[in-house]
Amino acid sequence: MRRRFAALPAALLLLSLLAPATAVAGDGGGHRPTATVTTSVETPPLYDDEAGGSASGDDPAIWVHPKNSNRSLVVTTAKEGGLRVYSVAATELQSLAAAPAPRADGVPGRYNNVDIAYGLDVAGRKTDVAVVSDRYNDQIRFFAIDPAGAKAARPLTEVTAPELEFLFSLDRETVAEDQTAYGLTVYQRHGRTFAVVTQEGSTDIATARITTGPDGVGYTDVEHLAMPGEFPLPDGTTWVPCEEPGVEPQLEGLAVDRRTGTLYATQEDVGLWRVPLPLGSGEPRLVDRVKDFGVHDAYDPETEECAPVDLEAPSYGGKNLTADAEGVDIWYGPGRKGYVIVSSQGDDTYGVYDLRGHNRALGTFRVAGDGVDDVNGSDGLAVSNAPVGEYRSGLLVTHDEPETGPDVDPERDATGFSYVHWGDVAKALRLR
Repeated sequence: MRRRFAALPAALLLLSLLAPATAVAGDGGGHRPTATVTTSVETPPLYDDEAGGSASGDDPAIWVHPKNSNRSLVVTTAKEGGLRVYSVAATELQSLAAAPAPRADGVPGRYNNVDIAYGLDVAGRKTDVAVVSDRYNDQIRFFAIDPAGAKAARPLTEVTAPELEFLFSLDRETVAEDQTAYGLTVYQRHGRTFAVVTQEGSTDIATARITTGPDGVGYTDVEHLAMPGEFPLPDGTTWVPCEEPGVEPQLEGLAVDRRTGTLYATQEDVGLWRVPLPLGSGEPRLVDRVKDFGVHDAYDPETEECAPVDLEAPSYGGKNLTADAEGVDIWYGPGRKGYVIVSSQGDDTYGVYDLRGHNRALGTFRVAGDGVDDVNGSDGLAVSNAPVGEYRSGLLVTHDEPETGPDVDPERDATGFSYVHWGDVAKALRLR
């Protein structure tokens, strides 16, 4: 396993922090009020208890049928509850258990993030594949998508090759320490397919080249990059985001600009990064910072929470993201036009950034329910610019936690996913 480590130079970080927040966050010198869009479509609730199969929703991906968009699928992770597959109407089509990984020492999985790889050569056929990070086995899992899509009896079938290497761990004993595969995205360029994966509780990012063969779909050429975990501030101090002991400020949300091969990654307690690929080929740049960036906190072992050391201390944060910064995806328009969407979990909103230039912030929005509950605490999200069923200008799918409403048991830990017309977001934020 090859490992590359790099860190953003302290001088470059300090220059970015000395700049006004509008220059880094790119909000054009002002901050517009948060817009509101509505949704009336959500998936059935998942329950993170024994009766619910320990299903806790986390991250979605959208598979677009090449000929009939009404047969498209939404694939979501449910952690120990495995995977769920939904139709464009948000009805459940398939539930897959988190089966043991195909290794001699494999254990039942915990599926965290999911994305789609299109056109892999699987058993001699061009096959679209759902690619999933498995935290309990520290590896990537692969599920072939039936080309019939929503019409298939079983839309997904696992095709993971046996005995794949661990992404971050040296051995099975190290996997048990839980600093394993976490966030995930797929990118395809120049005829090759790669996965980008983050490590839970660490600042590490890994890339792996996805391969196919007679035994199934696997990966090779795993390389790593260590992102910054501490940050010099204009007041001369060094800021380390407060975490529980032994944990570094981790990254999770990931998306790659398929036109340029640029990675966008959220570091949950830090902000949104822009990272050149391949890893180590250029310096990462902090596009936007969470609002309490630079506020020195102390960890309280009794409450297991972080609290500011000085309530009067200044923040060096931006205006658009409230920690945790979580899911990331990209909506593509004509030419170079496009938008990076980031879920701001701490205040139930979403930030939208221009995909071009220095990623100027274009506004924020929230999702209110119309006959269903509002979207809260969003983790993962996915967006498609292609028509998906009735979503003619594109579909945005977002995680919702806690899931509430008249049909949800309030005594149980419920999560779900909501569907939003991208056109409503574009209209609300006056995106052109």
